Amino acid sequence: MALAEGDRAPDFTMPASGGRTVSLKAMKGRPFLLYFYPKADTPGCTREACAFQEALPQLGKIGIEVIGVSKDKMKPIEGFAEKYGLKFPLASDEDVSVAKAYGVWVEKLRYGRKYMGVERASFLIDKHGKVAKIWPKVKVEGHAAEVLAAAKALG
Repeated sequence: MALAEGDRAPDFTMPASGGRTVSLKAMKGRPFLLYFYPKADTPGCTREACAFQEALPQLGKIGIEVIGVSKDKMKPIEGFAEKYGLKFPLASDEDVSVAKAYGVWVEKLRYGRKYMGVERASFLIDKHGKVAKIWPKVKVEGHAAEVLAAAKALG
């Protein structure tokens, strides 16, 4: 079953950069963006993370926190966060249980080869823990601005 706007956000608890732990429970009462990216420190994922880092002050003004999620182990995630000065938490979903719960662990095709991987997608979760907006198959360019506009509309 695919996740839809208006659904309750699937629960999660994951280790994150900077020695943090992120969880749905800890975010209760606060709206946030949960975005999934395929791999730390790759060109598209770097552009996306840097765009969110740039948008953090504006997102923060309207009370939106950002959490990035990949299946990378913590060591490459920490290196990625440090290298680009990313202040928001980057979480490790090594067993892909969270990616599966959000429907972003999908079959991909690259150079004629099929494999399973994380689809770049974002979920805006409202303060009640409901999915307010979903961006499937995200195109990196302009995505942070789309998120900001939708977050402002949350009220």
